[in-house]
Amino acid sequence: GLYVQPTLTKAAVTATFNKDAGFNAALDAKEAIYAQPLFVDGGAGGQDLVIVATAQNNVYAFDGVSGTKVWKTNLGAPVPVANLPCGNLDLYSVTGTPVIDLASGTLFVDAMTTPDAGATKKHLIFALSIAGGAIKPNWPIDVGAKVTSGSTTFNNAPQGQRSALAILNGTLYVPYGGLYGDCGSYHGWLVAVSISDPTQIAAWATTAQSGGAWAPGGASSDGTSIFLTTGNTIGGTSTSSWGGGEGLLRFTPGAAFATPAYWAPTNWVMLDNGDQDLGGSGAIPFDLPGSVPATLAVALGKDGNAYLLDRNNLGGVSNAIVKKQVVTNEIITAAALYTTATATYVALRGNGGICSQGSGDLTALKIVPGSPPTIAGAWCAAGGAGSPMVTTSDGHADAIVWTLGAEASQTLNAFDGDTGAPIAYPGKSMSIPGMRRFNTPIAAKGRIYVPADGMIVAFKL
Repeated sequence: GLYVQPTLTKAAVTATFNKDAGFNAALDAKEAIYAQPLFVDGGAGGQDLVIVATAQNNVYAFDGVSGTKVWKTNLGAPVPVANLPCGNLDLYSVTGTPVIDLASGTLFVDAMTTPDAGATKKHLIFALSIAGGAIKPNWPIDVGAKVTSGSTTFNNAPQGQRSALAILNGTLYVPYGGLYGDCGSYHGWLVAVSISDPTQIAAWATTAQSGGAWAPGGASSDGTSIFLTTGNTIGGTSTSSWGGGEGLLRFTPGAAFATPAYWAPTNWVMLDNGDQDLGGSGAIPFDLPGSVPATLAVALGKDGNAYLLDRNNLGGVSNAIVKKQVVTNEIITAAALYTTATATYVALRGNGGICSQGSGDLTALKIVPGSPPTIAGAWCAAGGAGSPMVTTSDGHADAIVWTLGAEASQTLNAFDGDTGAPIAYPGKSMSIPGMRRFNTPIAAKGRIYVPADGMIVAFKL
């Protein structure tokens, strides 16, 4: 959730940041966008691209400067909610954020599709050329037909794909959870596919039923391992029968992929029974100099707690290094972590329970170095229902937290990363109807691109 944008200083944003009137990116219809837009810096012929996937299973590429449509690819018919065992999205289609492999010029995306008006449901993993949107040879992958984990098979109808995809060292990682309502026989999954040889597929699934991996931010990485959080399982009765849910898992690429290291809280059964998923907000691995341990990961739960863990020694079912109640409601969106000259912060959506200043549904925590490190409240503000992201001018200075005011103001909101003070930039009052909760904008080349139903809106200095 952290972007380095040298021109987006606090002073410049306050003075001139406004809607880019020269950028006009309109979809062919008023299609909902649940996935974060992506940006390609200097694509085919040096053309910058903004790419977005929609609820109609369309993938669009727009010119990054003008917003002119460059290409559009349809991935197949989406599935009506009436043909699913449960759910709250009609139509069910691309909901997880795709990922781009620049080395091969490929965008990877999972789409739920139906060839027969909903009778048959399939999750298909596509590989599209970013140069023109064509589907690449040997793709898509039919997940239900190709993926197993031990004796567990992939059941298309109740599986959802809300989490962002990830790439590490030539392997694509696709998480899966369930649908809204937790219906049917689904599992939490992490599917790994070789980019160069898509016949090489590995998969891990929760041994217990359910346990979905549905965090909008998806799987994360420290450059060596992949980290995944999971949600409620069904049927657990004691710590001896933990089945993969309510945990943070560390996957090592290669032969050890099928047996990840893990951490789960000692009260995981209570979390299961109370629908208090850890899987609703992905883990963030980070280093904290001056701490013992210094190699950390932060996880966030629907129970309102933040958990600090030693990511290299997760410890199985055990106590976290730090467990702290930080909000008074559930945490279910992607968080952002950033470091300034003042502190290391985690910004998240949730009604602050430990704010040192301000109030509202956007909470910033401080991760304080020590032996062990601790968590303290920083600030709170009224941000809206989007997932926060952060820009800095050099990685640390001029930290600005941005959120979409979905379900509230329908504006792009900006806050000082150290104090939480609202930043009243010139374009702040522009209403952008059709923002979707959980979603987040993307920053690139001094612009911020905002997704909403039927369009992408750009802001610039």
